[in-house]
Amino acid sequence: MKKILVVDDQYGIRVLLCEILQKDGYKMFDAANGVQALKIVDQEKPDLVLLDMKIPGMDGLEILKRIKEDNPQVDVIMMTAYGELNLINEAMSLGAITHFAKPFDIDDIRDVIKKSLVVS
Repeated sequence: MKKILVVDDQYGIRVLLCEILQKDGYKMFDAANGVQALKIVDQEKPDLVLLDMKIPGMDGLEILKRIKEDNPQVDVIMMTAYGELNLINEAMSLGAITHFAKPFDIDDIRDVIKKSLVVS
């Protein structure tokens, strides 16, 4: 069973993604901040991380860097409510496989997840 970690400071987003993706057959984990996220990555070794760009404390780019340092095989998809192209480009250069703008279409996310987990 493939494992997915959702990292977002918004509780509703985490619950929504976890519920929907769990029904698709994935084992789900969620974290509200970078410290929790890195701990889960270290312990559970998820196949994919859905990572919000704007998180209080440690931002998405810092979390992405730290995930990739120790777990380069983990796919990361960035989520952002902000159309900040420079941050998105930086995330892609750090190893994110793609990004979504919020609000997102859940079916689009499901398709990208399915494709990325088949490849990995």
